[in-house]
Amino acid sequence: MITHLIKKGHTVKVASYDRGYQNLKNDFDVLEIEGFSIVSEDNKVSIGKTFAQNFTTILDRFEASNILKQKYFKEFKPDCVITDFEPMAAYLANELDVPLITIDNQHRMRYMEFSCPFEWKAEAIFIENLIRVMIPRPCISLVTTFYFGKKKNDRTFMFPPILRQSVLKAKPSVGNYILIYATQEYDTLIKFLKTYKREKFIVYGFNMEKIEGNLTYKSFSRSGFLSDLAGCRAVIATAGFTLMTESFYLGKPYLALPMKGQFEQVLNGLMLDELKFGKSALDLERENISAFLYDIPEYTENLKNYE
Repeated sequence: MITHLIKKGHTVKVASYDRGYQNLKNDFDVLEIEGFSIVSEDNKVSIGKTFAQNFTTILDRFEASNILKQKYFKEFKPDCVITDFEPMAAYLANELDVPLITIDNQHRMRYMEFSCPFEWKAEAIFIENLIRVMIPRPCISLVTTFYFGKKKNDRTFMFPPILRQSVLKAKPSVGNYILIYATQEYDTLIKFLKTYKREKFIVYGFNMEKIEGNLTYKSFSRSGFLSDLAGCRAVIATAGFTLMTESFYLGKPYLALPMKGQFEQVLNGLMLDELKFGKSALDLERENISAFLYDIPEYTENLKNYE
């Protein structure tokens, strides 16, 4: 999107943090700011560690906000702010009366109607209000989604996920392995995978290179991971929006393991189940993996209708 805006003749200033900053800094002039981070253990959000990690950066966030305000708002004087669910720039835009445009998938939970089981209603309401707190009301909300419900207002526009050019150009094939993306704290998943002696798994997220029985661990590289994604038979991973939508585009059935404590991932899993592009397993049991592996042909057929 940044490249597109620049090609259209716009002057663009970029601010980001964490992986966004790392991915953009070599191609654009990016101001590094502080953002909110989540700490997980065995695929569950650790509230204590998440609070502790973010509490220690409060002063850094305050300083970054002042720098962002001075350099990008008072000196640059933008005509509008476009944010991918980043609160700091959004609140500065609101404070200084600069038009705000959001482009993300999170606003599905605020501006799109979706079916939600009763046991998740309270969580859905909480998240909708949390989004209101994190991001002031935008002038325009551009919502990326793989599930299209009824929108709640005329300021919201829904469209398919934005994919990287490398994904769009990838040539999918069906290999003899399942791609795994998890974190090194997710011991339960690894324990179950080892019991499927006839299956081959390529595992990312553990920051190591080794072969252990039917598991091949690989260190992360963008090109290597995309190559393995394009060539796999199916994917087992957390229910993150980006990997799910890239997998759907490439026709890969998906076993989603929503991170407990993140309703967005739970919602992705619910929508996945409804579309029948794969299966969602909030409480991972070996039976979930077995059922998913058995139904891969059906999910593959369903994905032929994905646009």
